[in-house]
This record gives sequence, structure tokens and C-alpha cells, in this order.
Amino acid sequence: MSGQVQGWCPGALRPMMSGDGLVLRIRPHAGRLMPDQVLALADLAETHGNGLIDLGSRAHLQLRGVTEAALPALHQALISLDLLDASAEAEARRNILTTPLHRDGDETLALVAGLENALRHAPVLPAKFGFAVDTGTAAILGGASADLRIERAAQGLILRAEGMERGEPVTADSAIPRLIEVLHWFLAQGSATRMARLAARPPLNATELPLTGAALSLGMTAAGLCLALPFGQMQATTLRALAIAPLRLTPWRSVILEGIAEASAPGLIADPHDPLLRVAACTGAPGCLSAEAPVRDLARSLAPLVPAGALLHVSGCGKGCAHPGPARLTLTARQGRFDLIEDGAASASPALRGLSPDDLPAILRGRLDPPL
Repeated sequence: MSGQVQGWCPGALRPMMSGDGLVLRIRPHAGRLMPDQVLALADLAETHGNGLIDLGSRAHLQLRGVTEAALPALHQALISLDLLDASAEAEARRNILTTPLHRDGDETLALVAGLENALRHAPVLPAKFGFAVDTGTAAILGGASADLRIERAAQGLILRAEGMERGEPVTADSAIPRLIEVLHWFLAQGSATRMARLAARPPLNATELPLTGAALSLGMTAAGLCLALPFGQMQATTLRALAIAPLRLTPWRSVILEGIAEASAPGLIADPHDPLLRVAACTGAPGCLSAEAPVRDLARSLAPLVPAGALLHVSGCGKGCAHPGPARLTLTARQGRFDLIEDGAASASPALRGLSPDDLPAILRGRLDPPL
């Protein structure tokens, strides 16, 4: 196993080489870690990596700076923590996003476990094909990427395909078998990589709208205290400080301390009005081999200029990993300078090219004021 291939999603069994070493992605079951797992991962990040931990947009953790020599010991430790799949292929199929607002006694955890079991026997799926089990009191994961979703509607559960407004009524017992049926139908359609890109309509009796709710915000939630990671990254010391309760990971690069009302940890954001929440930024250079400039210090300096309701995306390259969709303004690094894109993604055509980082504050003020 080389770890040299790029352009795909890394895993624990197939890590990806970056500028600071291997990036090893861990997918906790149902996006949830127990305190002993949290402590162990913090130790592993320091022992076998550079101590940096990323929280990704699919509620997974990434250990950074891992070496090839460390992989056997690291994999053995993950096995003992029940955080390693049987194969890289099984790991890739287990691309499941779980609502962080599931409640004791609801169907969520049982549905996730059933889906994980069913996917062990599924055919090979396209690299980014994913699932969402969004069965809290309302569906809140609509802004996150998923191809097949189990959600709650007014009269019960539904199965909905991405690109369809409504879903088919299902029960807790029938939801997973029905999902697998639709998944096999998708695979039989040919070369499409995502459900929403199909020309054909998925074979669902889609009659029910999901009950939808707002994306999670910081502070106290029905599940516990929600805190955010600046740019989705923390030190192992911060992760260790969170080992006071079960930890739920979210696709908004935040965590919920289950059942906890008050807590603090170094480097985390508790204020929902913090300007850093209005800026998305990837690892950038030198940590990412694709990045054409450092971005995080720049993003941090520009954050106070971004008004509430707007989003600035600072991307090290055109892939836009930190924020794949459009933002009010996007800065894409090109050979040490930046292109400015308005209301577009990092790969879109820029309005201005080749901007010096020193010129950016004045340029952004002219485009972000008055506040949106």
C-alpha cells in the first residue's frame, strides 16, 4: 500500500499522501465516539501523526502527518477501537451520514447499523456515492451530500433519492431492504456516479415530503452542547479535552458533547456569531500537495470583513475541498496569488485574476459592503 494516489477520498486502509504526510480518514459508526475512543484517537494522533486532526464534511475524522511505518500499529489500534473496516472496499461503501440529533429510542442507530450490515454485501459503488440517515424529529442534513436518504415525514419514515422532492413511505423494517433495491437499480443504469445525475427517475412511489429543520447551530441543542472547529481542524490536546461525554460529529465541522450543557476546550468556537464561522478554508500549502498558496492565515485575517449572512471561501486550488459549492466570494490560489470568484465555486470563472494577498482586504470590502 503506497498512499501515493490522489484525487479520491482517503480512508483508514487507503490513506492519501499530502504535504505533511499521510492523511488517514476514520469513519466512526453513526458519527459517534465514546470517551475512551476519543482519548485513544488523541493519543494515536500524537504518537503516529503530527497531532493535527481534521473534521470533514461527512462527519469523519482525519489524522494528519502519518508515516508508512506507523500504519501497522495504527491499524491494529483502530481494530481494538472498532474503528477499522475489514477492507478498503468495505470502508469506501460505508459512506453514511447520521443525524447528530438522534434521540434515545428512535430508529436512527438501528437503521445505521442495518445499513452498515447491508453495505458489507453491496457491489462496488462510485467513489463519492453516499447515504444519509436523517431521522431525528426533522431532517437537517439536506445541505450535505447524499444520494439516498432515510428521513422523517409527517406520517413516518420515507426513502428519498437525491434530486427528488418527495420520498416513498417506508418502515423501520422495510427501509434498508428498499434502499438496497433502489441502489441496485441505480447501478444497473450505467455509468452515472451520483443519483442526481441520472436521466431516469428512480423507481420510488414518492408521495411524502420530509419534515425539514434548520442546520445545526452552536450552543445547546436537544442532544447536547455544540462547539465548532475553526476551519475544521484541532490539535490532539483539544480532542483529548472533549473526552468527557460521547461525542457526535457533524457535517458542519462541529461536535456535540452528548448530554453536556457547559464545557470549554482550547481552540473551539462557542459563539455562533464568531466571524471565523463565515469563512471556509482548506489545509492549503504546504500541508496539501495540490495547494498553490497558504490559505488559513489569510482566511483568518479576512474573516472580520465578512458580514453575517455571507460566506468567504479561501481555496488552495480549484478543487474547493473545504466548500465544494458556491460561496458569496471565493478566492482560489493560482501560483501564489488569488483569483476572485463571485457567487461561484472554486473552479468557476473568476471576476478578477492574479490578486496579491496584500490587496485582498480592500478588494473584499468593496464587494461585501453593505452586508448581505
